[in-house]
Amino acid sequence: METFNPAVLRTSADALPEIVFTPPNDNAAAQRVSRMRQQGLLRQLYRGVYTSNLNAEDADVVRRNWSRILDYLAPGCVLSHRSAFDSRPKNGLAYISRAEGRRDLELPGLTFKGLVKPSLGPLTNTERPGAADVPYQGFYVSSQARAYLENLTADKRMAPRQLPRTEIEERLEKLITLRGARAANALRDDAREVAERLGLEAEFKTLDRFIGAMLGTHSARVLGSRVALARAHGLPYDPQRVELFEKIAAQLRNQDFPDVPEPARKGSAREVFAFVESYFSNYIEGTTFTVEEAEDIVFHGRIIPNRSEDSHDIKGTFDATLRNPFYGETPQKAEDFLAWLQRANALVMQARKDKHPGEWKLDANQAGSTLFVLPELVPETLRKAWSMMPLLEQPMQRALFAMFVVSETHPFTDGNGRTSRLLMNAFLSQHGQCRIIIPTVFREDYLLSLKAISHQGDATAYMRAMGIGQAWASELNYEVDVPEMNRQLDECNAKKEDTRVFRLLSPKTRQPMSAERWPPKDLPEGEGAGT
Repeated sequence: METFNPAVLRTSADALPEIVFTPPNDNAAAQRVSRMRQQGLLRQLYRGVYTSNLNAEDADVVRRNWSRILDYLAPGCVLSHRSAFDSRPKNGLAYISRAEGRRDLELPGLTFKGLVKPSLGPLTNTERPGAADVPYQGFYVSSQARAYLENLTADKRMAPRQLPRTEIEERLEKLITLRGARAANALRDDAREVAERLGLEAEFKTLDRFIGAMLGTHSARVLGSRVALARAHGLPYDPQRVELFEKIAAQLRNQDFPDVPEPARKGSAREVFAFVESYFSNYIEGTTFTVEEAEDIVFHGRIIPNRSEDSHDIKGTFDATLRNPFYGETPQKAEDFLAWLQRANALVMQARKDKHPGEWKLDANQAGSTLFVLPELVPETLRKAWSMMPLLEQPMQRALFAMFVVSETHPFTDGNGRTSRLLMNAFLSQHGQCRIIIPTVFREDYLLSLKAISHQGDATAYMRAMGIGQAWASELNYEVDVPEMNRQLDECNAKKEDTRVFRLLSPKTRQPMSAERWPPKDLPEGEGAGT
């Protein structure tokens, strides 16, 4: 434990630490601390505990320094029960267990609620390392095994100290999801030793039944959590993602989107639109060609030397974009949804056999700090998301929801972005609405809007970005050949990569396409948004 050095008292008040403790068994130091208090340099928080931060609220000081205070007031205690999972005080309370000493310690804004019994001290020198409590500063934190057992005590008097049973089940389910059955069995073995040492045999039986039910060796009737029951029945899903999908569906449901008719639904114009869409959809994912090269691949069947797989990516996306079932036919029920995704991904990624096109991923994938849905949770997470689709009535609402669900789930090894955008645009074409194109210069806006949903649960930037992408796509003239389309793209800065210098321009007005211009005001019938 770090105690206050009396020598510090001879320095200026500004050099004092925020928390000062009276050193035990040092009368001289105690007297100096007392004088500092009398001089107005320290304020007492608890017996032997002072602060030099005279401008702060006492409760704030205690909250920042709770672990050092606990170390001083209750050395050797165990941060236990629900606090062992929280690893900090919550709602002004922290629960501890100790072999001796005061039961409760009340400080400004924080109370340590204790259980005092000779057998409740820290567990050390255990046969299994995982059964030992974890030392932290001068106290301990209950081992994971001990914490689970402490939270499963049937005594109603312990209820305030415990997490709800459903949360315990969900924590176990998450452990199995992230670390597998081996980790759950190791926890069970650790808990068996803890139970023997602390007399928690009844609690161990409950834990054993929970783990067994989730691993399929015990009856699922003991479980109450939806997530745990889903795993027990072989249908595990990602509850955090499902909660996020519910939140985003509600935001989309409350947003009205303008009617933006699809400008190219047949003939050569439809082909040119499909070409532009597939070109940029691949460019976003790093499959980059010049427009001239892409035209040769799509319209003349050319395979670029040494880039056979990339060439097939462009052609596969174009084929899916151009014709049904992927152009404008959408799933009708959950199983159709899963099958649609697998078929679309198989077509787009057909040349990359090492990526297992059309098959659910086998390994976890992530982008930056975002870890996508784990492989075993993919099918049921997608089914849960599909159940929310009836809440959305407008084509754009459904399109944006479907795209985000697939993007956030990332169900395939590769081609997730292209597959998600195909599904999005199928919902739009099904109702004669303009498909969305994300040009290269707008790529960062698009990706940042997805990140805002993943990390903040806010779809505002996403709705604006996709509205701009639709508005921009609606303004291009598709009754042209590819060279003329390339000229339009150049004039709009669409292919530029340096977003610090270039902005996406309107094909009609040559003015920047910006969030402030969407949604449009008093949009004339038949006009594209953002004009």
